[in-house]
This record gives sequence, structure tokens and C-alpha cells, in this order.
Amino acid sequence: MSNSERSMRTALGRVRHHGAAGEGTGQFIAQRATAIALAILAPWFAVSAALSIRDASYLATIDFLSDPVNAVAVILLVAIGLYHMSIGMAEIILDYIGKPFTRIALLLLNTAVPLILAVGAIFAVMLVNFGV
Repeated sequence: MSNSERSMRTALGRVRHHGAAGEGTGQFIAQRATAIALAILAPWFAVSAALSIRDASYLATIDFLSDPVNAVAVILLVAIGLYHMSIGMAEIILDYIGKPFTRIALLLLNTAVPLILAVGAIFAVMLVNFGV
């Protein structure tokens, strides 16, 4: 007799809380939370940059990023935007890429590339604020 035949749990009880993949709620919530944060940060950046950088010069841009509030907000915008992108791309990769090796390679790239871009962007903003 197998374990499933001797179990007191019903068929519904054995599959409850497993979902299609057994996970995903945390990524769903993170995707929505980052979307809300981006819905606030992106318009702020567009309006603030348009009003602060009137002559579109390099020095005006450096002055904009030298303000601590703008620097922190730009860092948040970049970090949250890249994290949001990474979550979305991971969902696409998991849903539409069938070959296991390709899926793993793309998921590794999906983790590494946004991380490298975020570190570079944050380093650039910090370099503007604190110098070398």
C-alpha cells in the first residue's frame, strides 16, 4: 500500500497552498510595490529634472545630482526600476523559455546585469556627490 492510499488527507488537502509553482506570492507583491514606487518616483524625476536643468548643460546636471534629496531619489529610482525590471523579466523567462539550460543562463544574466547596472549608476551618483 502506498502512502497516498493510507493518508488521512484529502486530495485537496495534499495540493492546497502549492499553487502552480508552489511560490510566487512574494514576487507578485514586490512587482506591485515597485510599480507603485516607480509611479511616484518617475514623474517626480521628470518634473524635477525639467525644472532644474533648464539649459541642458553638463554643469546643470551635476548641480541637480549634487543636491542630496535629488541624489537619494535618483538612486532609489534606478535601484527600484532595475529591481522591477528584473522581477518582470524573470516571470517572462520562467513562463516562455522551455529549455532548462537556456532558462538557467537567462535567469543568471537577469540577476547579474541589473545588479551591475545598479552598482554602476549608484557609484556614479555617489561620485558626483562625494568626489574622488
